[in-house]
Amino acid sequence: MYLTGFADEAATALDVQIRVTRELGWRDIEMRKVEIEGAPAGMIHDIPEPAFRAVAEQLDAAGVRVNCFGSAIANWAHKIDAPFDITLAEVRRTIPRMQRLKTELIRIMSYAVRDAEDQMEAERFRRLREIRCMFADAGLVVVHENCMNYGGMGWPFTLKLLENVPGLKLVFDTGNPVFSDDRGKPKPWPKQSSWEFYSHVREHVAYIHIKDGHWDARQQKSVFTYPGEGQGDTRRIVKDLLARGYDGGISIEPHMGAVFHDPASQRSLDACEIYMEYGRRMMAMIDELRAELKPPARQP
Repeated sequence: MYLTGFADEAATALDVQIRVTRELGWRDIEMRKVEIEGAPAGMIHDIPEPAFRAVAEQLDAAGVRVNCFGSAIANWAHKIDAPFDITLAEVRRTIPRMQRLKTELIRIMSYAVRDAEDQMEAERFRRLREIRCMFADAGLVVVHENCMNYGGMGWPFTLKLLENVPGLKLVFDTGNPVFSDDRGKPKPWPKQSSWEFYSHVREHVAYIHIKDGHWDARQQKSVFTYPGEGQGDTRRIVKDLLARGYDGGISIEPHMGAVFHDPASQRSLDACEIYMEYGRRMMAMIDELRAELKPPARQP
């Protein structure tokens, strides 16, 4: 098992992302948004080719690995009735970049939820089958996240997605259910249970995102916390993973300095320290849970 994270929550500047990663004693970054001197910030699969080459060279020199592309492919900003060519172009641009960085995993989603009863399931499944096959043909692994997308509407939707997209794996985010309506239940939709969602899909989980917090019903907004301090069942889920011999990545996504997809959110001045403290607390939690799971020593 290894630890990694969305280091753009510390800063978009690559040198800062590398610094906080190394200070935590980690070697991996889940790369999402990145910025280098002389080029604007952008998603790792969207920045201009010269900027990408510079990013790759700087990572090589620092000995830091990109373990996963936290891509925007088929995410909540993309509608299922938009031209598929947009997605195909992203995939074709991404594959050689992953190969250059020797990155095996890529996070995708299953397009935005429609404000309609018809979620165009057949088209979603068709597109995700093609996306997965394109990456698989290049020796790469697609993991779908339970975020603001079709599969994130509840565990029954994720299971249906898996049934219709053979070979698809999951990245499970511990915090997303806390803030998401459970559309697998009757209206008015309650918020989801992270443990319930996880317990139904855990056999398909290949990667983990750690987020935590609670839903403020009065203000109708998400409140993010350090891991284990919210309602994301983080300790319970991580303990279950450890007990089951999970050996994949655990990626922190604090959302405490700024919410990545909220343009109105102001990044904290202490974003770097928040990110590192989040990582330190995650490492401490894992150590504590391993100690709890360790069999008692035999008495002489």
